[in-house]
Order: sequence, then C-alpha cells, then structure tokens
Amino acid sequence: MSVQHPRDEFYMRLALESAEEGAGRTAPNPMVGAVVVREHRVVGRGFHARLGGAHAEVQAIDAAGINARGATLYVTLEPCNHFGRTPPCTAKILEAGIARVVVAMEDPNPRVAGGGNAHLQSRGLAVTCGVCRGEAEELNQGFIKHVRSGRPYVVLKWAATLDGFIATGSGDSRWVSGPAARQRVHRLRHRSDAVLVGIGTVRADNPRLTTRLEDRTGADPLRVILDSHLSLPTDARMLTQDSPAATLVVGDRGADPRRRARLEAAGAQVVVGPRGPAGVDLPWLMGHLGELGVTSLLIEGGSRVAAASLAAGIVDRLMLFYAPKILGGGGVPICRGPGVERMADCWRLRDVRQSRLGDDLLVEGSPVRPPAAGIDKV
Repeated sequence: MSVQHPRDEFYMRLALESAEEGAGRTAPNPMVGAVVVREHRVVGRGFHARLGGAHAEVQAIDAAGINARGATLYVTLEPCNHFGRTPPCTAKILEAGIARVVVAMEDPNPRVAGGGNAHLQSRGLAVTCGVCRGEAEELNQGFIKHVRSGRPYVVLKWAATLDGFIATGSGDSRWVSGPAARQRVHRLRHRSDAVLVGIGTVRADNPRLTTRLEDRTGADPLRVILDSHLSLPTDARMLTQDSPAATLVVGDRGADPRRRARLEAAGAQVVVGPRGPAGVDLPWLMGHLGELGVTSLLIEGGSRVAAASLAAGIVDRLMLFYAPKILGGGGVPICRGPGVERMADCWRLRDVRQSRLGDDLLVEGSPVRPPAAGIDKV
C-alpha cells in the first residue's frame, strides 16, 4: 500500500458525506461515497443511491469525465472486483485512467476482502487503505455485521424521565422527549432497514412507525410487530396508511391460522416462529430478518420488549433519551422483567457518548453482557 498524503483525510471526509446521501435506501448493500480529485480540485462526486444502482465510483468517475485521467479517487469502501448486480468497479477505475486510489476500509466480506485493492495494485495503481477507517466502519455497522453474521445490527432506543419511566401509569407517553430528540429518532428510522415494536405499543399508541423528517423526505423502514397471537387490529394505522414500506407481523407457531389469513387480507406480511420471552424467540427472528436482507434494526418497543431484547443478547447499541422530567412513581418502567439480583450482574455500557438535544440528554453505548453468574437471572 502507498503512503498517506496530507490532504487525504479532508477528501475522504467529503466522500463520507456523499455516502450519507444513500442512507435508508441501499440495503443490503452498504452506503458508499466517492470523490475524484485532480490537481487539488474536486472534479467528480458520487454515492451509491439504491440497491442495483450505479456504484459510487462509477458515478464519481462519470461526473469527472476526461478529468478522471491521472486523478486520485477517494472511496469509502474497497472497490469491488467481481460481477454482482453491476460490473466490477475496478474495471471502471482502470478504464478511466485513475492514477491513485485512496480507500477508507476493506470489504468486510472475508471471501473478497482485499481483492479489489490487490487487483488495482497489480495493474500499477498506487493504493492507500485505512484513511478515516473508523468513520467508515461506523457508517456501515449494519452492512458489516450482516456480511459477517447474517444478522442485522440492532439499536435499542427508549425515551424516559429522569426517574426511569417511559409512560405514566395510564400509559400516556406523549411526549416524554422534546422535538429535537423526536427528530433524531426519525433520522434513526430513516437510516434503519426495519423498526420493531411489540403489540402492547401498538394497542397503546396506534403508531404509524413512518419516517417524518423536517428537512427532506425520509425512507420508511419495514415495520416489525411482535404479536404472538396475531391480534393486530386490521384497522391499525400502519396497515391503512399510505407507505411504501411493508408491515411484518411476527407470531408464534401456535397462533390461529384464521387470524393470519385476516391480517394478510388486510395487507400485512405474517411469519410465525418459535415462542420466546417477548412472545417470539428474538434470536430466531434476527436470523429471519437477516435472510430478508435487513442489515439494521431499530427497536422502539415497550418495557417488556426492551428487557427481553437485552436478555436475548441481540442488542448492539443502546440509545437512551432522558428528558428533564420526574414522574414521581406509578409509571411504566424502562425495563419490565425479572432483572438481576446483584448490582455486580448489571449490564454495562462501553464506548459511552453523551450529547444534548434541546433540553434532553442522549446517552448511548454498547451493552456488555453481565457475568455468567447473572445471565440466567436476567
């Protein structure tokens, strides 16, 4: 690999900005951005906009035209060197006369990792890899996990008062958090392939589970409903609203087949699987969603779904929105379940970040499983 140049990080961050434009629309493919630079001037930019569409490198090179010859290409993911839905990008790079390629991260697929970079080097191009690697990996956490495990990257989100309640005793939760926090959640939905809630949340709130952004049109995620008895009302808003995304109702195998037929007639997709603490076996469901091409999942369920998701070990990231409010008791807790008996067995967060959203505080981090002695008590 060739050495890194002083301006490489600057141009790679432009490519990462371009990659963000594909959020919510590329799964199961990654978000990828590319920038062509010649004589310290950006002459072409591109991003992967949708599944099956032109790759970022192709768009950037086409935008650069004749200025691509002798230029440097910055791309957030190693160029592909195989035929898939589109021809290999390495062929486009060589044909355009690109002189140098700067890559943020290798392809995470172990069957093809390094192949694109090695092919370009073998044809005489200078290749630098690893520029802004951390940012590139964070951008495509879902793609990376899906490629390596066949399962989606899972974010568990909740909004709570300072004393740990997500709703009042009557079930009222509108609104725990403020407008800025709620917009952040809609951006999370836009970036996620699917959003999951339990049937209790549907009965309490009748949510739309769509993406509503203030500054642009958002992509609606697949709506996944944990509903072991297939009792979702056919007049629920998520079944009657105008949305390009589907609603997937997940029941257990003992559910009444007549209810399944009723929901399918109302426009829902229905799948049944083994039973678990959340009504449905969550690890099994993660495998099923992975087979559907879901690379990222946002869990917005209630307290039982939150507790069951943690206990099942499926959560990769927690996003906790705390509002400067105190309920004073009698409400719905963040997690509802047996819990642990010792403080030493609590779940812990690593890579903790904190930020302000209006008056609300967002705390996020990756959960670490408790010691083996406490797992059975969760």
